[in-house]
Amino acid sequence: MTSEDVVKRKGGGVWGVIARYVRVTDAISDYVGYLAASLVFFMGAALIFDAITRNLIKMPVHWAVELTQFLLAAYYFMGGPFTLRNGEHVRMDLWYATLSERGKAKIDLATIGCLIFYLGVMLAGSISSLQYAIATNEKRFSIWNPSVIPIKALLTVCLVLMLMQSFSLVFKHIATLRGEKL
Repeated sequence: MTSEDVVKRKGGGVWGVIARYVRVTDAISDYVGYLAASLVFFMGAALIFDAITRNLIKMPVHWAVELTQFLLAAYYFMGGPFTLRNGEHVRMDLWYATLSERGKAKIDLATIGCLIFYLGVMLAGSISSLQYAIATNEKRFSIWNPSVIPIKALLTVCLVLMLMQSFSLVFKHIATLRGEKL
């Protein structure tokens, strides 16, 4: 049963809103994940540019490696919601793989509370860190001296999206226990 079937059968209502929330959150996570995957090309280009300018032209650019570090951090942050959405995170499959779909949903519901708590704590810390960075115009101590505000803002946004995706998973697991599919 698709999310549209749930909406039609329930006549909209709460499950209709939940189905739309899940659909929108999953779409955003997919988009952000594919955008993150494209960052690999920019990282490669920056490192190749650095190698050429350093070794062939003998005129090194000091920002290329640091830019690659920022892009790698963005890659990790943006990949989190996509990984959650597609169930590609690491888990111990010793006995989990032998469970039925309902059994897996019960275990996932029991453990996702820990994830939501962890992400909430991380979000509170990232908001505090972003506020400090904005208040002090925080910069990296390097030759390039870039602002860290954009990467801290991206971390905060991605943590919000991971929380949204976590709640989407909660709704999907509840639907599985009800014998429905979102």
